[in-house]
Amino acid sequence: MDFEAKIVSREISELLWEMEKTVSTAESCTGGRIAEAIIAVPGASKYFKGGIISYVNEIKESLLAVDHQLLEEKTAVCEEVAIAMVKGACRTLNTDYAISATGIAGPSGGSKDIPVGTIWLACGNADRVATVKVEEDHGRDINLAIATNRAMQLFLDYLRAENSVREERDG
Repeated sequence: MDFEAKIVSREISELLWEMEKTVSTAESCTGGRIAEAIIAVPGASKYFKGGIISYVNEIKESLLAVDHQLLEEKTAVCEEVAIAMVKGACRTLNTDYAISATGIAGPSGGSKDIPVGTIWLACGNADRVATVKVEEDHGRDINLAIATNRAMQLFLDYLRAENSVREERDG
């Protein structure tokens, strides 16, 4: 893990500790890399409950309650599935927040409509989910590294916003 990623992980750790909240992951193409980034910080067991690697649609449906019809109509690589994975992970793993990733890392598997390097990332809870789409193909390893780093940054930004709202509310 690069230095920048460690800083982001540390900041996420501090916010989750301070807020006394928990997180889980629901990963497809990243295969556990986001969970690995989270647990790189000592003490992660205080706030990280676990992750589901849902590499195939069957697992997305059975463990994360992603709608079969949605997968059929839009494929697994869409914003709606990334959002459903977040909500499913929060529910299944009983966490306050979740981070998800679904996409095509490559080198094959892409199409004209969904080219290699297309990865949807999401984070949030049952009430509010933030998403981002990664669309560059730099080869499988770099695509996965970029997706992991972007997911962690997305979650950090999300937590900062949540914490800011909480501080304003609590005075």
